[in-house]
Amino acid sequence: MALKVLKFFMQIILILLAVILLGGLIYMRSERFGASAEGERLLKMQQQSNYKDGVFENLEHTPPLAEGTTYSDMIRSFFFSKKERNIPSSPLPVVKTDLKALPSDSDLYVWFGHSSYLLQLDGKKILVDPVFSTYASPVRISAKAFPMQYKYTPEDIPEIDILVITHDHWDHLDYNTFMAIKSRVNHIVTSLGVAAHLEKWGYPSQQISELCWGESAQIGSFTFTATTSRHFSGRTFKRNTTLWSSFVVQSTTLKIFIGGDSGYGKHFKQIGEQYGPFDYAILENGQYNPMWKYIHMMPEEVILAAKDLNSQYTIPVHNSKFALAMHPWDEPMIRIANAAQQHNISLVTPRIGEIVPLKEYRPLPYWWEDVD
Repeated sequence: MALKVLKFFMQIILILLAVILLGGLIYMRSERFGASAEGERLLKMQQQSNYKDGVFENLEHTPPLAEGTTYSDMIRSFFFSKKERNIPSSPLPVVKTDLKALPSDSDLYVWFGHSSYLLQLDGKKILVDPVFSTYASPVRISAKAFPMQYKYTPEDIPEIDILVITHDHWDHLDYNTFMAIKSRVNHIVTSLGVAAHLEKWGYPSQQISELCWGESAQIGSFTFTATTSRHFSGRTFKRNTTLWSSFVVQSTTLKIFIGGDSGYGKHFKQIGEQYGPFDYAILENGQYNPMWKYIHMMPEEVILAAKDLNSQYTIPVHNSKFALAMHPWDEPMIRIANAAQQHNISLVTPRIGEIVPLKEYRPLPYWWEDVD
């Protein structure tokens, strides 16, 4: 009798697993996962020196995990290790700014948490990697946004002259946000291959500048140049079918480095020598771990990158919205602030939603010190 009961429950479990697997496969065919490159786009990708066997490669050897680390180690650490303070216990302070009433004659910066921010340069609005969804993942069971005093939404966003998408990871290219704002976006600058997703989602191909590393596009008064990053890409299980990039933005008066995601490497020095100096470097600082040190910088390395780039001011992003790593939520800001002081680097640390005039630098309070 017991054997029959066990066999019955095993059959139920197998059926449930089959249903989950089938449901997952069906869900992954939904349009939010994007599309694969084909035709002229695929041909251009195949012509790139760092595209081999159907995927892009980093210029430096970049294993997904550090030496001596296994995926089992990572899974065990992420799901079974105790996480201390990786989510704030109280809502993060947010400045509620009317983005549709910004002074048009000012060059400015507004951060929305993680890697989403608005630049206004030469009177034009440039939006970078906007993610206003509650989750930074394809399923609503992980990467939930932190509690905040005010949550910016796509409805808060004004007409956008240029949208920049650095790469196609879910915490940088959010389907729901894109669909909500695409009718208000005049032009998109992105990495080679990513436009296949955007076109599938109904955005006109003639309004997209899709760049490989070293390639530039002139858009109005701006020059956008795609530069090297040390990272990876992918919206499904297969990695690196699209390119990941940083970008150099030259306006009439300012030169800004948009870092995207990157591990530390020699490319920062090369970019600084070729395209610098920069007025501002906006660099990822968060979601790091020694186990994946080659694809995300430690806070101290962010300061080294800023020095390599020869940047006058540094703005840290990729923190304070999602817990995609195991470190305490405020550790990235604490560590980078200490490193900046040690190296005499001018750090720009606004609250979410706070307007930062780019022509009038002033030190900002360490807002995270007042949050649990």
